[in-house]
Amino acid sequence: MIDDDQICTFSLDKQVFGIEVKAVQEVIRYQNMTEVPLADESVCGLINLRGQIVTAVDLRTRLGLPDRASDQLPMNIIVRGDSGSTTSFLVDSIGEVKMIDPKNFERTPGTLGGVASEIIRGAYKTDDELILILDRERAMNVSLN
Repeated sequence: MIDDDQICTFSLDKQVFGIEVKAVQEVIRYQNMTEVPLADESVCGLINLRGQIVTAVDLRTRLGLPDRASDQLPMNIIVRGDSGSTTSFLVDSIGEVKMIDPKNFERTPGTLGGVASEIIRGAYKTDDELILILDRERAMNVSLN
């Protein structure tokens, strides 16, 4: 379960994900990045966000999903960690802010495997979709070298 009653939704490979609204600093369009040699494969690079250097992590790669089409630019969700660090999650598209009901929370689906099972906290069922909840701290934990 999460400790917020609102989530920011986004999509990756036609799946809907969510992250606590209180952790989201901002949502921005694609930004040019500086490559980081020898970084984890999910680290796309570093972006300069008004003077702050932010690591950009491609959630498709992090979750083991197929690459996005070369003509599709990702969006950035700038997220704050508990320690004050900031990371940009690259996603296919931004959804909306949704209110969630704790009664509809379920543990991580057993069908998830690999890294996805480690960085998905669980899921919320709504009338028309299943929203996988990202564990932002675990998703942010990647090696820069």
